[in-house]
Amino acid sequence: MSEPIAPRIVTAAVLLIGDEILSGRTKDANLGFIATFLGSMGIQVQEARVVTDDRDRIAEAVNALRRTYQYVFTTGGIGPTHDDITADSVAHAFGVPIGPHPEAMDMLTRHYEETGGEFTPARQRMARIPEGARLVANPISKAPGFQLENVFVLAGIPIIVQIMMDDIAERLESGAQMIARTIDCQVGEGAIAEELGDIQKRFPAVMIGSYPFFRDKQYGTSLVLRSVESVLLHEAVQATVDMVEKAGGQPVERDGS
Repeated sequence: MSEPIAPRIVTAAVLLIGDEILSGRTKDANLGFIATFLGSMGIQVQEARVVTDDRDRIAEAVNALRRTYQYVFTTGGIGPTHDDITADSVAHAFGVPIGPHPEAMDMLTRHYEETGGEFTPARQRMARIPEGARLVANPISKAPGFQLENVFVLAGIPIIVQIMMDDIAERLESGAQMIARTIDCQVGEGAIAEELGDIQKRFPAVMIGSYPFFRDKQYGTSLVLRSVESVLLHEAVQATVDMVEKAGGQPVERDGS
């Protein structure tokens, strides 16, 4: 009898770039979208970082993440201003030169001719792409993102990020779909913490999270179980339900997280 085929696990990281995020001036809306988008393809976002507008720190983060995960997605810092240094930082991370990309220059030249804007030196900075990179389309403002090996460099504006993700979806390899189940119960975390830890040890392939809540003047706990292994997930859910009932709670099961 042949061994069962292990689920294909595909991982990713997201690097959010910009002083405005760290200062609180800009509220990030990209991480949640990217994680959900990738999750629907069976790609698990396992790490996210926020880094300031500093070339060396961006390059350090890019190198660390691209060597750890199958894919890295950066957002922000590819506009026309002096602090838009993501392209230069990624080129620095890979140790490759950066310069005007013929296709990007042509797209932006035509865009500003059609819109009546001036293609200034500042705007021309948006056509500077690291050597060897493949462009990522931007139908809105035409300033492209790019892909260099397993790193995808996207804009910071959420609507553009969403369109860019659509453009690169076909370049990504899908993995096993993560399945999530949630058990709500009117039992505090402290009453089940030890037993829940034991269940986690029994099912290491199932990620179990515990989240306290206060609803209708009652405290309770939401237990979220996630795995790509459907059989193991089912067994872990049943063990968790049994644990809650033993603790005097009434578990309410639902799909999703």
